[in-house]
Amino acid sequence: MATIDAMQSTDAQKPGPETQTVIKTFDQYVVPNYRRFNVCLVRGEGSRVWDADGQSYLDLFPGWGCNLLGHCPGPVVQAVQKQMEKLVHVPNTWYMEPQGTWAKLLSERSFGGQAFFCNSGTEANESAIKLVRLRSEGKRYKIITFQGGFHGRTMGSVSATAQPKYHEGLGPMVAGFQFAPHGDLDAVARLIDEQTGGILIEPILGEGGIVPASQEFLKGLRKLADDNDLLLVFDEVQSGCGRTGKWFGYQHTDVIPDVMTLAKSLCAGIAGGAMLTTSELARHLRPGMHAATFGGNPIAAVAGIAAIEMIEKQDLLGNVEKSAELFRSQLNTLKSKCDCITDIRIQGMMIGIELSVDGAAVVQACLERELLVNCTQGNVIRLLPAMTITEAEVEEGCQKLTEAILDVTSRN
Repeated sequence: MATIDAMQSTDAQKPGPETQTVIKTFDQYVVPNYRRFNVCLVRGEGSRVWDADGQSYLDLFPGWGCNLLGHCPGPVVQAVQKQMEKLVHVPNTWYMEPQGTWAKLLSERSFGGQAFFCNSGTEANESAIKLVRLRSEGKRYKIITFQGGFHGRTMGSVSATAQPKYHEGLGPMVAGFQFAPHGDLDAVARLIDEQTGGILIEPILGEGGIVPASQEFLKGLRKLADDNDLLLVFDEVQSGCGRTGKWFGYQHTDVIPDVMTLAKSLCAGIAGGAMLTTSELARHLRPGMHAATFGGNPIAAVAGIAAIEMIEKQDLLGNVEKSAELFRSQLNTLKSKCDCITDIRIQGMMIGIELSVDGAAVVQACLERELLVNCTQGNVIRLLPAMTITEAEVEEGCQKLTEAILDVTSRN
């Protein structure tokens, strides 16, 4: 029976006629800078998506982490539709009520202060990098970041990313970034000099394999920052906006950053990014020094507001905790059956399953079972499920993942 199911699933992954047509268009007109699966997604609802040929999939990595509330969450869709009929875009030379309300809601749920809005995580981190430099008029331009971290694809953000594979072929990186081993306070202390202006870290490494920084390490960074008058910047592009079961990842610790960057799930699937900082620090990002044409536009703003309201009205932070415990139970059972699982790391709806086998093969085996997951660092299966995921969907996903991993290990 297992062999028949596998054959049916494999056949289902052969592109159907509608998908083949789309692929041909891409081959001719779209820059091939992404590795794409031979699937054309056309519709989504909650934790499920459908392709152009009618096949459905359970999505445990919705929108690369952007669809935190699932695909097409009703309150967000309705808010965007309503706003589209009134005002789509105006530049930031004008006041917009939704942007102010959005900033207020984020401020009240974090450490206070003010928000700068942009369109993505890399843009949010670029604004944080500029803020660190502007605070000293460029005199203290060095920023310490960490091995395994990821901060974006634009030149400043990719220069801040301490992974050489992202630097290949780009020539000289932006000056001033220094890399320390993740978790090594002594190494950080040795890098600090009179030109150091800040420390930039993900409280939970995302692309780096779902690796939470310990509270002791973050406390140590806070002390180093305070003792040396540095800004402590938390990149919460993946961990923020409720994904961990609290509004922001740092709230699982006693450490408060000076600056925090957000994106991905900030607008529940609509493009949007933000940098939050204190009112005192915000004044350094003065008019003319930084901007984002579409930042905080009315569509993104109402989506961001609706996302916050939906999370609170439906107690989705509570659902994250329940779903995380169910994932933990199911995955620990899987670990007991499979020696190839070397570690399981779970912080809310951030889940990393470290393997001793090729993760890409597991991703493909999952796809053959209509399950969408991600592999990072070559051997870590990364799940970023929606906060709205049901108990039945968790169980279905874990069952299919179990079948996929056991299938891959049986071939080795």
